[in-house]
Amino acid sequence: MTSPLCLAVDLPQLEPAKALVRQVKAHIGMVKLGLEFFCAHGHHGVHEVAQMGLPVFLDLKLHDIPNTVASAMQAIRVLEPAIVTVHASGGRAMMEDAKAAAGERTKVVAVTLLTSLDERDLQRTGIAGSAHDQVLRLAELAEAAGLDGVVCSGHEVAAVHRQWKGGYLVVPGLRPAAAGAADQKRVVTPRQARDDGASLLVIGRPISRADDPVAAARAIEATL
Repeated sequence: MTSPLCLAVDLPQLEPAKALVRQVKAHIGMVKLGLEFFCAHGHHGVHEVAQMGLPVFLDLKLHDIPNTVASAMQAIRVLEPAIVTVHASGGRAMMEDAKAAAGERTKVVAVTLLTSLDERDLQRTGIAGSAHDQVLRLAELAEAAGLDGVVCSGHEVAAVHRQWKGGYLVVPGLRPAAAGAADQKRVVTPRQARDDGASLLVIGRPISRADDPVAAARAIEATL
């Protein structure tokens, strides 16, 4: 992968999604397909996007009992995704089984805390302490489980990088300096995340919903 930029394809329709990837593929290194896309198009949709020549990040955020997650991971092995996500809050056994069931060339990374959540949201779910502390706890658990890395916000990536030097750190919810945060609560710029140790920079709406996606992707690429 030549670029750390990963385009989050937020479009539920297959042809517009492929058209978007075709437009910006020279400025990105990977394509992220999420739950909405996978539920709409399944294996066929992933194959169609993969044929465009970029690695696929399958962001399914698997979270269930260990056996079910392992079975789901085995079901998608044939797709040969570059990355698959699970939820770190599923526990160590679930993460261990997910990694054991994944393909040899697939990185399994654990989602620590969604970038749409903050401390108030944590408190409402019964989790005490700061978002920062929760992310570090879950990152430590993911490392112990043998995963390849974690997904965390740009607010925590520097601390996670210090704690887990060899971890593959995926940072979503990124926004260029001039963009609004929308429904994200813990956001930073792509350059800041990269400087703080991010391995992969996931960007969606600032590119996919821009009037000129190519210009938007090129502008973000130029800041790195």
